[in-house]
Amino acid sequence: MSSPNAESTAFRSALEVIRAVEPRVADAIGAELADQRESLKLIASENYASPATLLAMGNWFSDKYAEGTVGRRFYAGCQNVDTVEALAAEHAKELFGAAHAYVQPHSGIDANLVAFWAVLADRVEAPALKKAQARHVNDLTEEDWFTLRRELGNQRMLGMSLDAGGHLTHGFRPNISGKMFDQRSYGTDPVTGLVDYDKVAEAAREFKPMILVAGYSAYPRKVNFRIMREIADSVGATFMVDMAHFAGLVAGKVFTGDFDPVPHAHIVTTTTHKSLRGPRGGMVLCGPELADQVDRGCPMVLGGPLPHVMAAKAVALAEARRPDFADYAQRIVDNAQALAEGLLRRGAKLVTDGTDNHLVLIDVSGYGLTGRQAEQALLDSGIVTNRNSVPQDPNGAWYTSGIRIGTPALTTRGLGVAEMDATAELIHTVLNQTVSGSNADGTPSKAKYVLEPALADKVSHQAAELLSAFPLYPSVTLS
Repeated sequence: MSSPNAESTAFRSALEVIRAVEPRVADAIGAELADQRESLKLIASENYASPATLLAMGNWFSDKYAEGTVGRRFYAGCQNVDTVEALAAEHAKELFGAAHAYVQPHSGIDANLVAFWAVLADRVEAPALKKAQARHVNDLTEEDWFTLRRELGNQRMLGMSLDAGGHLTHGFRPNISGKMFDQRSYGTDPVTGLVDYDKVAEAAREFKPMILVAGYSAYPRKVNFRIMREIADSVGATFMVDMAHFAGLVAGKVFTGDFDPVPHAHIVTTTTHKSLRGPRGGMVLCGPELADQVDRGCPMVLGGPLPHVMAAKAVALAEARRPDFADYAQRIVDNAQALAEGLLRRGAKLVTDGTDNHLVLIDVSGYGLTGRQAEQALLDSGIVTNRNSVPQDPNGAWYTSGIRIGTPALTTRGLGVAEMDATAELIHTVLNQTVSGSNADGTPSKAKYVLEPALADKVSHQAAELLSAFPLYPSVTLS
């Protein structure tokens, strides 16, 4: 275990070195720590990485190119990169019970692109190559390539719609996934807000996708991955799960059995931050049948991997294998449910009337607000959230009708269920006292709002007081 003095010395020294070159960057780094210490961070996709994880990213691995995989690099001198990449993959496999782990993706979208192209290559490219009777990809004729491009571009994907809680990388049209695939979405029940597995099965039978995607960024409930796999198998689809948001709940064994995606999916993607509490990055887990295709992520989709981030992934995944991480994961859910209950008692309207996971989705139309108005009013009051669509959202994806809140970050700070009730009171107070504004011509505005500055200041001070008992990075002092 490192000592508090060692951690403070490390960060102080780093800022001193940075300040000598560009003091404004050093100031911004220090200001970011101060801002995070003083605000209630309720963005469901954010967390606080440990000092060890943060420090693992600032080192000489940043200087090294390492295209390829462990033991098969296109650059010399990668033996130390091999060590940290192998360690990260080993920890990931043990943590999630996966046969294979690919830890090079730079982000969640990179991990999804690797997965999409691995499935396409396995399902389409290999048969096309065989059909062309080519021993090597270089032997394909221009006609062969035309046929291959057409086949790759006409495949189908079925994923959760954005307004139901899915992610933009699951086929949202402006995203590359929506351009790669002929895509259709499944939604949720208009009354309960829950996934209707019979409707998903019906859509799969009608659409016959190559890839069925499960996973979410704003769905407050568990997903039964056993049933989803059965649906995929019934139409011959590859079943992919994006567990970026709830990977920490899988790692911490809060989600098990039918709700653990790894035993059920053909391929699983995730980020390594969010509830997993690691550095910003991505990862792909799969069985041996897709391992070779996944390992072609570089150069298929990725460029040079980021060895310094892989080192930090190894550290964070090692931390997640400790017994106390399971306790942390359970407290995330306990806190989210306490927060939901506190909001419901105060009259807030929640999508699905609660939560099974780390996030809560507030339909702020009950307060007469758009998501954009609510997001900014809360930010003025020291509460950091993000606006989010709700099912069948009349305000679209920009203004939205919802606010998504999550508990991973505050749980890392040590806040518990009592503090979640106090947080619910602060949120409700702000939203209840915020009034939708008007444009200059008197028409209703979806962005402007009115909130008394005195109330915003009062809530900000209350939030700071609530947080004062749970200091962020207490081992780190910068002055």
